[in-house]
Amino acid sequence: MLEKIPTVLIVDDEEINVAILEEILKEDYHILTAADGKEALEVLQTAKPLPKIILLDVIMPKMTGRELFEILLKDKTFQRIPVIFITAEEKSESELLDAGAVDFINKPLEHDIVKLRVRNQIALKNYSDNLEEMVAIKSAEVTKTLDNILQGLANVIEHRDLESGEHVKRTQLFVKVLIDYLIETESVYAEELKKLQPDIIVKAMALHDVGKIAIPDRILLKPGKLDTDEFELMKTHTTRGKEIIHELGDVNSSLYLKHCEDICFSHHERWDGNGYPIQLKEDQIPITARLASLADVYDALVCARVYKAAMSYGEALQIIVNGRGTQFDPIMVDAVVQLSEQLREISLKYR
Repeated sequence: MLEKIPTVLIVDDEEINVAILEEILKEDYHILTAADGKEALEVLQTAKPLPKIILLDVIMPKMTGRELFEILLKDKTFQRIPVIFITAEEKSESELLDAGAVDFINKPLEHDIVKLRVRNQIALKNYSDNLEEMVAIKSAEVTKTLDNILQGLANVIEHRDLESGEHVKRTQLFVKVLIDYLIETESVYAEELKKLQPDIIVKAMALHDVGKIAIPDRILLKPGKLDTDEFELMKTHTTRGKEIIHELGDVNSSLYLKHCEDICFSHHERWDGNGYPIQLKEDQIPITARLASLADVYDALVCARVYKAAMSYGEALQIIVNGRGTQFDPIMVDAVVQLSEQLREISLKYR
């Protein structure tokens, strides 16, 4: 059972930073504080309940934030507590995320940014905790609740990306009609798709961008083209997504989690091997990820985003066709052409 008022632990040696963070968060959270890493460990040993999140300064005396973070990662009691680093070093962003931090906040501290990032990460932690409980129970009675939790988790990502949540629904429906067509027309993928259980593939699509929770707002919400460094950081949402799915359970014993992993990790791979994160090509790319790639790109083309206007359906379809055999699976592109009117109708219905 989740506590009514979540606890936040603030670890910073500068009293002014602690005071600012307390002022920003005190209305919504129970606040614990520590002046350095050693004091933070002492606080954690007696905290009941444990904090939902830790806001951790990087540079501190006695024990730095990085040193404390390494200790937390090795402790089974504390390793699941999300950590947001407080830093003035923008160059350390990639390093901190790669180490396992869920996010970071740059100094000087901005009221709205702090509230948004803490709220998002606590929401994600709550969904993850509830999901673990549901998976542990493994009974038919919790199936609907589990589905609602997963949809809610997906919507947390979409709202942060300034999407309404309909993006998730649209991509799920795009994938469904593609699968149905490939099975009904007895394509070369028909039998494989039947074995992979189409309804589970469609459910798994909801979490295709879950890794974006780890991408900084300045990149996720940038109203223009990303520079090289920003794009490299954006690309990490595939690997972070895979890591998050692994935290939810054993992918080798759950077809659902396996589909989630494959889709999160590989939906930006390309048929010609020039995608990311590991340059898979052709049928090395899981079939679920190939479906997700088409659905995600089509939706990105025909719907407006923070960084671009919507494209006409004809232009979008031509781009998909132009990517046949390079970006996309040729057989799936042919299916998209046949289903173009259905895809357009879905896009118009769920705005």
